[in-house]
Amino acid sequence: MQPAEKGMTTERGLDMQYIKDLKEGDNVSSIYLCRKKNELTAKNGRAYDSLILQDKTGSIDAKIWEPGSVGIEEFSEMDYVDIVGEVTVYQKKYQLNIKRARRCREGEYDPSEYVPVTKKNRKEMWDEMIRLANKVKEPHLRQLIIKLFVDDKEFIHSFQVSSAAKTVHHGFMGGLLEHTLGVMRLCDNFADNYPFLNRDLLLTAAMFHDIGKTRELSRFPQNDYTEEGQLIGHIIIGVEMIDEKIKEIPDFPPVLSAELRHCILAHHGELEYGSPKKPALAEAAALNFADNTDAKLEIFKEMFEKGTEENSWLGWQQLLDSNIRKTEL
Repeated sequence: MQPAEKGMTTERGLDMQYIKDLKEGDNVSSIYLCRKKNELTAKNGRAYDSLILQDKTGSIDAKIWEPGSVGIEEFSEMDYVDIVGEVTVYQKKYQLNIKRARRCREGEYDPSEYVPVTKKNRKEMWDEMIRLANKVKEPHLRQLIIKLFVDDKEFIHSFQVSSAAKTVHHGFMGGLLEHTLGVMRLCDNFADNYPFLNRDLLLTAAMFHDIGKTRELSRFPQNDYTEEGQLIGHIIIGVEMIDEKIKEIPDFPPVLSAELRHCILAHHGELEYGSPKKPALAEAAALNFADNTDAKLEIFKEMFEKGTEENSWLGWQQLLDSNIRKTEL
């Protein structure tokens, strides 16, 4: 079998084998971040370890079929692990069967190689997002945007490096920025095609709809739910953040404040999807459609990138509630 395509040289002196380049039959000898580790029991009663390994290019399911055997050392979640194994295919997805594993010492790896990051240029995305925001003419909404997206440097940094989700969609550094821009583009297009929509309200709501994720999720490499995220959630956190800034703006119209907050509260569309309110405004409905469209098409894209064969069925996707495949272009 051919070895996987080589990446940059790690500090231990060996070439990295990036997860995105792995193919069936590849022999792997590389360092990965262990994102998840679960001790499970197979149908035959034998214990095994199920892992999620990660580098900056993606993640892969991995298995240790004989925990505690020679060559398998102890390690935990969020450890960097020196792995030797072989890539196989299970249910049309790549899986790494691990033969040897060793917890790495500090200095053997470069942490920046293990943080998944957007493939797009963050500065270009930020600049486009600000250009779209400049279409907002209502003075109070403009002040609100400036308060958070121009004046608050700590927030700006957090927004630019945060993910949009833990695992579902845009779960990488810069994912929140990429997703927000995608939603704003769709909302701007909606306003072009449906003139009864209030573009100022809709674009502002799109820009602010997921700001609570800067506090709901921790920074990489953890990218996990914070206590505040678990207990309150990004929708309510986002509304609280908006409230704080609105209080700093003199004579902010109460009705406009309520409309904006309603859009944020309703942007998941349904109570069972986590929204405290269902959309009562056309702008809230449009925001929900845009958010849902961008998120679900990203799920398709990420599954296509992980697929093992062109034009093959890729398996059941729980959030899409369907078995999916890619069409020919």
